[in-house]
Amino acid sequence: MGWLSKIFKGSNHKLSDAQYGTDTVGNYPSTSLDTTSEIEDIDRAIALSLSEEDQKGKTVINSEYQLEEDELLARALQESLIVESPPQNGNRNSTSGRYGNDPIGNENFYQPIPFPYSTGFRICAGCNTEIGQGRFLSCMSAVWHPECFRCHACKHPIYDYEFSMSGSYPYHKACYKDSYHPKCDVCKNFIPTNAAGLIEYRAHPFWSQKYCPSHEHDGTPRCCSCERMEPRDTRYAALNDGRKLCLECLDSAVMDTNGCQPLYLDIQEFYEGLNMKVKQQVPLLLVERQALNEAMDGERHGHHHMPETRGLCLSEEQTVSTILRRPRMGAGNRVLDMRTEPYKLTRRCEVTAILILYGLPRLLTGSILAHEMMHAWLRLNGYQILNQEVEEGICQVLANMWLESQIITISGSDYASTSSLPPAFLPSTAQGTGSPFERKLGEFFKHQIESDTSVVYGNGFRVGNRAVLKYGLQRTLDHIRMTGTFPF
Repeated sequence: MGWLSKIFKGSNHKLSDAQYGTDTVGNYPSTSLDTTSEIEDIDRAIALSLSEEDQKGKTVINSEYQLEEDELLARALQESLIVESPPQNGNRNSTSGRYGNDPIGNENFYQPIPFPYSTGFRICAGCNTEIGQGRFLSCMSAVWHPECFRCHACKHPIYDYEFSMSGSYPYHKACYKDSYHPKCDVCKNFIPTNAAGLIEYRAHPFWSQKYCPSHEHDGTPRCCSCERMEPRDTRYAALNDGRKLCLECLDSAVMDTNGCQPLYLDIQEFYEGLNMKVKQQVPLLLVERQALNEAMDGERHGHHHMPETRGLCLSEEQTVSTILRRPRMGAGNRVLDMRTEPYKLTRRCEVTAILILYGLPRLLTGSILAHEMMHAWLRLNGYQILNQEVEEGICQVLANMWLESQIITISGSDYASTSSLPPAFLPSTAQGTGSPFERKLGEFFKHQIESDTSVVYGNGFRVGNRAVLKYGLQRTLDHIRMTGTFPF
């Protein structure tokens, strides 16, 4: 059987060369023998062998060892002839984010790894174990078990053909939208994109409230105090002059003249603490918007808040309709039973009355009152008619100082340590008795004063505040008395 041994050795394929891992990923080259030519060689060898046997006579092989060797060689040869090539898959271009048996997002073609080396050389980026044989996902510069490639938000596997990324984390497209696409604080829907495909929304500069641009024109109510736009199906108070008041602001709203007197006394004490006592008794009246506008029309002097007047310091004799008793809130939180009475203003000094718009929260009412009180103090202390920017500016400074003192009282001593007010201006006790919303509301009213863009109120406040912080309140007032301007 020398021919068998010769033919087997003549083939360069060993048995081990024909065994591959069962990894189904990649393209395998053909590993089958050229069976046509080799079978012809075998046929010729067999014919030659038979011819030799005929010439020499048949030889019986008595050696068991030789028989076993020949049988092993024949079996090996037979197995080598019937090895099939792995299927040829051709070049497959894959799309990032799609699952399959080929690498995701790559165009690499894997060559077969000869036995006995393992095909499980890939380490899953999710569980840090070998992927081994079977399907896998390649993306984000790593490979994954399909079940290990999970959404950072919901933690479930991502089986979709597309997914979203934020930083180095993958998301289902829907989860990414829930996490990062802004929702409207009014209608609670996703804020739509504009014609250019960009997300366009409106945002309040202080409250960080985001809402669809359409809500500015669709009648969505906005609180007249905190300026927040009310979410759909949220209750609010409807005042009889058309204003809307959110229920949080309504909780501390000052609704009638009698209810405002404790606040008036508090601000008088504040002025006394600054050595600026208002010696004359000036009436304080809470009024409706119509009465305030009528009083403003009858006032020949003075400056008024714009774009909406919410307080006045009067110097003329007038008859004003004041709110006598707190109105009742009826169905739908509508104001009912508004009781008013006429009040005859008599001129006994340079100031006849201070008027404040009703229905505003305590801190906003107080800041307006502190502003108008400064107008009264200037007139009662003989200050000449001042430039509008100077007079309104210093009045805003006092309103801002009072608000800061109230925030300190509400927040406690921790806030007092970071206050810009001089120690003499701080309240003697800071107990921290107010609600978190009231403190936030006070900070909002301060923000309104400090960020006002108007020339009179905004620039006037900023110039006056710098002067007070640099020279002190008393020196600033002395300079205003002598020159009519702020010191620089």
